[in-house]
Amino acid sequence: MKNELVLVLDFGGQYNQLIARRVRECNVYCEVHPYNLSIEKIKELNPKGIIFTGGPASVYGENSPLCDKEIFDLNIPILGICYGSQLMAHLLGGCVEHAETSEYGKTPIIVDNNSLLFDNVSKETICWMSHTDLIKEAPNGFNVTAYSKDCPVAAMENKDKNLYAVQFHPEVAHTVEGMKMLSNFVKNICKCSGDWKMADFAEKTIKEIKDRVGSGKVLCALSGGVDSSVAAVLLSKAVGNNLTCVFVDHGLLRKNEGDEVEAVFGKDGNYNLNFVRVNAQERFYSKLKGVTDPEAKRKIIGTEFIRVFEEVAKKIGKVDFLVQGTIYPDVIESGLGKSATIKSHHNVGGLPSVVDFKEIIEPLRLLFKDEVRKVGLELGIPEYLVFRQPFPGPGLGIRIIGEVTAEKVRIVQDADYIYREEIAKAGIDKTLGQYFAALTNMQSVGVMGDERTYDYAIALRAVTTTDFMTADWARIPYDVLDIISRRIVNEVKGVNRVLLDCTSKPPATIEFE
Repeated sequence: MKNELVLVLDFGGQYNQLIARRVRECNVYCEVHPYNLSIEKIKELNPKGIIFTGGPASVYGENSPLCDKEIFDLNIPILGICYGSQLMAHLLGGCVEHAETSEYGKTPIIVDNNSLLFDNVSKETICWMSHTDLIKEAPNGFNVTAYSKDCPVAAMENKDKNLYAVQFHPEVAHTVEGMKMLSNFVKNICKCSGDWKMADFAEKTIKEIKDRVGSGKVLCALSGGVDSSVAAVLLSKAVGNNLTCVFVDHGLLRKNEGDEVEAVFGKDGNYNLNFVRVNAQERFYSKLKGVTDPEAKRKIIGTEFIRVFEEVAKKIGKVDFLVQGTIYPDVIESGLGKSATIKSHHNVGGLPSVVDFKEIIEPLRLLFKDEVRKVGLELGIPEYLVFRQPFPGPGLGIRIIGEVTAEKVRIVQDADYIYREEIAKAGIDKTLGQYFAALTNMQSVGVMGDERTYDYAIALRAVTTTDFMTADWARIPYDVLDIISRRIVNEVKGVNRVLLDCTSKPPATIEFE
């Protein structure tokens, strides 16, 4: 690796890759490795800095993850976050114990601005806490550099040994000045100059794919969304005509979307991707008949996608590799290592246990949505495609609560089309991270034309986000919502009520199921 490297050691937290992403925002290359990476391997990687992640364990627990204590003698700057801070204190002789008062959420802390870590940070700043243990006493040689009402050691440092620790999570957006802190660590403490950019990722990934695939044939699952589109273009640059892109219209797409995707990527489009469209609407509807559990729906859709790809591959001839546009939030929510499963994404946790491909290639697996977009722009993909509204692989199947039917698909397609049309007319489409209409499983009494109705309620969802790991519900102007609501009720048969989802992530997820 020619670039400067910061190493993230993963102790089982949900935000390990988010930390790496924040480091990459400083234009410094970053990799995530297991907490038990050997000292020899660390020396071989020669990082400019190391970051310990958070995690759900207690450092004094019987099976808690511990790193080699020798790591503190490598003369490499280390930043411990949450569990990582407690681990540093525990291994170096400090005292960690169960907190009398746990801290969760936005918490005011007081910082020492003399610390390099808190250079140019407000004396009192808001940080995101999430812990049930705390550092009661810092180890010898450490100074306490921040505290909160209930946490006596919210941050500590041993400047002589370049060891720093924070109890809170600087990587999440809720820590108001978190990026300043991480930048201070990377630039001021680790002395990184910032020599890495997204073009390096694209170049490196194309070379890795060439080496991995050789002369083998590759099938790419292309949905037309930004993730699969960027994956497809990466593969086309790596393997050329050995790539076939398969677009499966499972009947769960947005209104007119199948034809729009074919117009962009098909034979009349600007890309030479050996595009194949498979119309499988009735096949998917049949498989989903009577199914109401969201996890079951995701797994059925994921399995059926693979079976369609396998059938196409047999027609092409022997295909060794299947490519998917999986990105990191998909992996995290589907459960990674000891992390909790939030929901199985059709291309991760929704995959069947047996697939008829030698390997599955996921070139974007460690990137977040905004990073994928940057790669897309580096590859020369037009902005209107790169910034297209995100759409999940299971499609409207997870925006319809309960059983999926062709009639319900028609209702949510029409409502969503109106919603997106009015958001664009209002000129606020580019300010939103994601927005869509979902069909609830609730029917309620209404009155239309002096007659009683008993129809469905549509829920409108809109969020602002950068990484899709956390999101805030968007404040759409009331006059715009009024137009959307009246149009949906008047124009979409089967709907007599429109609701607004004003829940952030967490506690909700962005999609309904």
